[in-house]
Amino acid sequence: MTQGMVQVSAVAVVALLCAVTIRRGAAEISMVLMLAAGVWMLMMVLDDLAAVIQTMENLAEVAQLDDALIAPVLKTVVITMVTKVTCDLCRSAGEGGIASFVELAGTILALAVALPLVEGVVAMMMEILG
Repeated sequence: MTQGMVQVSAVAVVALLCAVTIRRGAAEISMVLMLAAGVWMLMMVLDDLAAVIQTMENLAEVAQLDDALIAPVLKTVVITMVTKVTCDLCRSAGEGGIASFVELAGTILALAVALPLVEGVVAMMMEILG
């Protein structure tokens, strides 16, 4: 995993240097370059993401937790990561207003996804209190 982070950092630094150089003449191309580098970096860590998801599923199975309780946690994490990256891209492009709306939408979606988790916790508490 350390090697993976070194590779991601190397791609990021090279892309950043290229983007800064290109930005002076063509800011739009610079943004496309950064997006492409970002997608490349994410593709580099897909196997690690799959391992994290598998480990969480294994832990849930050992703890005898229903998938309905684990899925909202994973979805909320994904929504949070996508929201952060999107907001940072918007701010880099000078669009702070759009970034604020993305943050608001991400918060609403994360809450919506987490509702089944809250319902599950309440149901378990009702069972215990019986």
